[in-house]
Amino acid sequence: MIAHYGTVVIPARVRKPQDKAKVENCVLLVERWILAALRNHKFFSLAELNKAIRELLFKLNERKFQKLPGSRKSVYEELERPALKPLPATKYEFSRWKKARVNIDYHIELEGHYYSVPYQLIHQEVTARYTAGTVEILHGNKRVASHARDDRRGRHTTITEHMPRSHQEYLSWTPTRIIETARKVGAETAAMVEAIMNSRQHPEQGYRASLGIIRLGKRYSNERLEAACARGRKIGALSYRSISSILENGLDQKPVENAVKTVNVAHENIRGGGYFN
Repeated sequence: MIAHYGTVVIPARVRKPQDKAKVENCVLLVERWILAALRNHKFFSLAELNKAIRELLFKLNERKFQKLPGSRKSVYEELERPALKPLPATKYEFSRWKKARVNIDYHIELEGHYYSVPYQLIHQEVTARYTAGTVEILHGNKRVASHARDDRRGRHTTITEHMPRSHQEYLSWTPTRIIETARKVGAETAAMVEAIMNSRQHPEQGYRASLGIIRLGKRYSNERLEAACARGRKIGALSYRSISSILENGLDQKPVENAVKTVNVAHENIRGGGYFN
């Protein structure tokens, strides 16, 4: 902001009250001549309050100095106004900065939204500069991505060029095509990928998990994948990581226990189901 307006800020030194004497004196004057004068007034809008403050501020600035010639307004007109520069052609745009690490899906999280960066930066730290309208992502002082700001939480903003070629191929897929491809493995796999896409806000968000599950058949065999998907659907594990874990630990070859353990407790304070009949 200082650079934008072409000015200089010299902060007061720590534990040097003499550096703040002029500022503190101005605060005291405002309290005496403006706040104290308005202390018994009631205002019903901010505009009404500002109008009253402005009138008293003009009087304060035109008030003659006690030990020096002139007033605050005359000093401003003689010394400060001639030294002022014109305002910049554009308004200052407030920005925030945040360091983030690129996730495995080549996106970073910013205020609950996910923005893409080139996939080569996976696991690396980047810096995001974001304003009310734009998001810039920098790596090594070089801008690597630029997006329009989106405040929708849980959503993704993705540029196709940031995706690996294998992921760009997903853009030509449709939910029906993925389900039919899974059906070649078996009915349970097809039901699993359909459930995954239905569980997402948009089916496209389930493409990667669905295609990853289909590829597991090449590593573990279609028969085992079918069993793993059946187990996963039964226990509500609708994700690539869950199916991969089932196969990795051989749980697809073990039965899913349906029995629910019950414990009968006899106690005088427990009325039992018969009471409600």
